[in-house]
Amino acid sequence: MSVGESTAEQRLVRVGARDIAVTDRGAGEAVVLLHGGGPGASGMSNYSRNVDALAQRFRVIVPDLPGYGRSSKMVDQSDPFGDLAGAVGGLLDELGLDRAHLVGNSYGGAAALRLALERPDRVGRLVLMGPGGIGTTRRPPTPGLQRLLAYYGGEGPTRARLERFIREDLVHDGSAVAAEMIEERYRASIDPEVVANPPLRRPASLRTLLRMDLLRDKRLSRTATPTLVLWGTHDKVNRPSGGRLLAERMPHCDLYLVAGAGHWVQWERPALFNSLTTTFLSEEST
Repeated sequence: MSVGESTAEQRLVRVGARDIAVTDRGAGEAVVLLHGGGPGASGMSNYSRNVDALAQRFRVIVPDLPGYGRSSKMVDQSDPFGDLAGAVGGLLDELGLDRAHLVGNSYGGAAALRLALERPDRVGRLVLMGPGGIGTTRRPPTPGLQRLLAYYGGEGPTRARLERFIREDLVHDGSAVAAEMIEERYRASIDPEVVANPPLRRPASLRTLLRMDLLRDKRLSRTATPTLVLWGTHDKVNRPSGGRLLAERMPHCDLYLVAGAGHWVQWERPALFNSLTTTFLSEEST
């Protein structure tokens, strides 16, 4: 394993031409937690209410996806979900893992699902929370997703724009988000490397747009990967109807609609999320 500089909990793992920052806790079956694509996101900030609970049963691996946190700021914009899936697969290689469970929120959920379609032998079980790329060519983007994609456009990133997105679009109860979290994410979002090369953008071509709608992938109806989809009923970024579309298309997909939650189920309903995820990932495959 190629490892670069480290902090108290994070280390940098070289995957191809990129460094991926990784936090690794617990023991047992490997579970990789993949965060969403909002401005200033990172692995540990997105899963701050889940890692310790899951690490009581599993080896929990939390990367900063390429473009975020301390990881390299390169993402192939012609096929972002495929590029991120490849990076996660490469990370498994560098960590010496033949197989892992994947948990993904939003952008990370799309990357997890894409890897399960590309390399089903590498993925044990999937837990997806409001994943991206579900029926995105069927309807226009939600206002929340439009604000997310526009964050680096126009006047550029501002704290006010980020606060509005987090409090009004990301979560159901915006008052529950501490000002410190918003400030931390804002500082991360204005990293000069990120501003120069935002990791989450509008698709640059029709081909990219079609490729990013995972419901168009014919492999979806043939996948044998056991999957649990959790979707907040108040999600303003990705429409909750996407959960039903996945459940209808995937042959081994359970759907749980989560009341009192928006796009960030794992943070808004952590006790429920931790319990459901632990139970689902502990089940024996039939």
